[in-house]
Amino acid sequence: MTTGANSGTHLFGLPAERGRWVLIALGLVINLCLGTIYSWSVFVAPLTDYFTGVLGQSVTANEVLMPFSVFLAFFAIAMPLTGKYIETLGPRKITIIGGILTGIGWILASTVTSVQMLYVVYGVIGGIGVGIAYGVPVAVAARWFPDRRGVAVGLTLLGFGFSAFITANIAGYLISAFGVMNTFRIFGVVFIVLIVLLALPLRFPDEGWRPAGWEMPAPKPGELYCECNRSAMLRTSTFYGLWICYFIGCLAGLMAISISKPMGTEIGIEAGLATLLVGFFAIFNGGGRPVFGALTDRLNPRNTAMLSFVLIALSSLLMWQAPHTIVYVVAFAILWGCLGGWLAIAPTATGSYFGTCDYPRCYGVVFLAYGAGAIAGPQLAGFIKTTTGNYLGVFPWVLGLAVVGLVVAFFLMRTPKNYPA
Repeated sequence: MTTGANSGTHLFGLPAERGRWVLIALGLVINLCLGTIYSWSVFVAPLTDYFTGVLGQSVTANEVLMPFSVFLAFFAIAMPLTGKYIETLGPRKITIIGGILTGIGWILASTVTSVQMLYVVYGVIGGIGVGIAYGVPVAVAARWFPDRRGVAVGLTLLGFGFSAFITANIAGYLISAFGVMNTFRIFGVVFIVLIVLLALPLRFPDEGWRPAGWEMPAPKPGELYCECNRSAMLRTSTFYGLWICYFIGCLAGLMAISISKPMGTEIGIEAGLATLLVGFFAIFNGGGRPVFGALTDRLNPRNTAMLSFVLIALSSLLMWQAPHTIVYVVAFAILWGCLGGWLAIAPTATGSYFGTCDYPRCYGVVFLAYGAGAIAGPQLAGFIKTTTGNYLGVFPWVLGLAVVGLVVAFFLMRTPKNYPA
């Protein structure tokens, strides 16, 4: 599949500069499968009906939502633990392992007899499977595209963010046609087959390969370009600035995702239209990844991060002061887009600041910020609703967090001048 070290390298029978785009397409589809977790809301009502009507168990909507939170938590935990094995076992094997575990989680979900069993078979097993596989296409894209890393990573992750727009509709059809438990089974089998097949061509470039005609940019005065390992990364202030900003970006975005529909109905939008708008917002979540990835390449990670926080702050201010339908649509489209954007900014910044020789392990630690935001965001939104009586109280908090993120990005998200020994 690959030959040579530089200009003679080929992928899929094409010069590597062209063939590497096929790897992006494969990663996009893999992430489309993995990102089906964002369609969980489609399963909530059918599962509630199944447990109460078929099994005679009394369950609440919150209990049926819990597998979503468990899934995201184990997704975030497994991601950093997998990093070093991507290097030792290779991207193909790791993706296959993660894909099989993901599929098994979905298949076993079709056999549960209590909602608590879903926490384990879907939340734990499925979440670990996605956490294992998720970072591989990102690492592959980062290695093959040192010249266009932001665009490549953003396109690879487009599938994860855009997944709900496609898989939610497929899930809705399958549930109506075959029932919710058979839908779990169908998804699981399809995921195993697809991910295993798509993983087979995944590989890193040969040592020393670079795109024809591309040279590594010279560092600015006082800066050093360095391939550092995870331990060295953890001793830089840049890492902590990136981690905090990533956490705030995900916290704000996931708070918005968790309250999109109830916020819409709260300001007078009809429930059916609010549901359709959630699908519309998912387009921005997916599209934000390549857009912000390209901006990161052009503007650098620090400036792109600051831009995202300005957009988050303005959207939150508008929702807080003028909660009308048009403002809601515009503000939530931006918030969803910025969440998708951070899932391109952070992995691109990791490669730009700390190199790619230990990229999977480095980004695995950075990605813990997403997990923290995924857990804290919806919980904070619920707490604010309980204490204030409405979801509008969320937006002053998001505005304040965006201001903090802007300050942190300005002072700490800078290319490290050196790596502590």
